[in-house]
Amino acid sequence: MFYWLLKRIFVGPLLKALFRPWVRGLENIPTEGGAIIAGNHLSFVDSIFTPLVAPRPVVYLAKKDYFMGRGITGFFTKWFFKATNQLPMDRGGGSASEASLQAGLKVLKSGALLGIYPEGTRSPDGKLYRGRTGVARLVLEAGVPVIPVAVIGTDKVLKTGTVIPKLRRVGVVFGEPMDFSRYQDLEHDRFLLRSITDEVMYEILRLSGQQYEDKYASTVKTRLLAEKQPEREG
Repeated sequence: MFYWLLKRIFVGPLLKALFRPWVRGLENIPTEGGAIIAGNHLSFVDSIFTPLVAPRPVVYLAKKDYFMGRGITGFFTKWFFKATNQLPMDRGGGSASEASLQAGLKVLKSGALLGIYPEGTRSPDGKLYRGRTGVARLVLEAGVPVIPVAVIGTDKVLKTGTVIPKLRRVGVVFGEPMDFSRYQDLEHDRFLLRSITDEVMYEILRLSGQQYEDKYASTVKTRLLAEKQPEREG
């Protein structure tokens, strides 16, 4: 909370002055209680602009590597992620993924807003990709609504592979809450998890206006990297 207040008082006004973000649908965010803010993922800065315009703190789970750096750079990186209300998580599979899920549940059950990216990683080309079913598991186990959100223009602010942001306007659109409480206690039904995830992704698609690709973004990234490898070797 201290870092969120720091951002609101000092960092927030500066970012708003520089990037002039516009926002729609703030009335769709509940004034209290836990909820999932599920959005598209175009850029590293998505986790900055969505909480910036939200009326309540939004907690994101970030790669734990960002919190483990050393020296001056490591110190400021760790400070930045704490200032933007992000918590360390392990993105590995198996027990690491389960631990991340439990961390998300803890945030939701505390009555806070949890921001997640169902795609699992940033889009490599601006398209919206297939969602991972972890979002559905969180919804059913925590018994909270989902607020779909679309960030617009963040990929123009900071493209993948760059470190210096460009001054561009950013938009954030919050959709109406999605209630899946009728499926309570069915969190182990994999067909239901896929159905809920696809429904959430459709709402994000409707808000963002992106082109949809029914593939996992991580698979596309791996393919693109493999295609570039021969060029480097040649």
